[in-house]
Amino acid sequence: MTGTIRRAGRAGRIVTGVAAAVLSVGAVAGCGADGAGGGSGSERAVADSAAVRTSPIADVLAKLPARVDGAKVVVGKPDAPRTVQVLVDPRCGHCAKFEAAGGETLLKLAADGRVKVEYLLASFLDQGGASGSVKAVNALRASVDAGRFAEYHAAVFASQPKGRFTDALLLKIADEVPGLRGAAFDEAVAGMTYEGWAGESEKAFEATGARGTPVVLVDGRALGAKDGSMFDAQAFARTLKGAGIG
Repeated sequence: MTGTIRRAGRAGRIVTGVAAAVLSVGAVAGCGADGAGGGSGSERAVADSAAVRTSPIADVLAKLPARVDGAKVVVGKPDAPRTVQVLVDPRCGHCAKFEAAGGETLLKLAADGRVKVEYLLASFLDQGGASGSVKAVNALRASVDAGRFAEYHAAVFASQPKGRFTDALLLKIADEVPGLRGAAFDEAVAGMTYEGWAGESEKAFEATGARGTPVVLVDGRALGAKDGSMFDAQAFARTLKGAGIG
């Protein structure tokens, strides 16, 4: 078993209530036990100087609409015929691998109008603020207002640091997303404008009953974890086709 099991939520409880297959999926292909970064000054310095990477399909992602729907961020055309739910934590290493493979496959389908993607942005790795997950979720929520969520989301996961996410790193990543930096975005990052929303998103993640990330759900059924296809773009495309998507 390679995944990190989600611990009790911020309210001190484990939330259950979905099928056993969904409950166990995070443990099958989930975050490594060392996923949460530390909070020391040296680690912050490492994070601030981390290399920034963007998506190879950034031009496609820049055109994708995104909107906030309660505790979710929905990417794609509202009238897309199918919906896929994606549960990720910004500091989860396995989530970064998924986003570079299966996640990219999903967003290409969203760009074609075949699917819309509902993101639940978890922050359970942010124990005591150690990983910066909440900071990253706050910045991702702010990027929706700027109309740059899909592109920034991909860049955040591609630029995942060895240490924690910091304001400096999140702004450095934003520099590589045309049209994102500005007074409103910068103030939201520095002031943690959407910290409350990040908490609601974490609670919504917990309410699914999932014990780890990444998780991909179609019609309530987990896809691509047990066979590892979510970490391979072509294999995940076949998995999605098996679910009638693509």
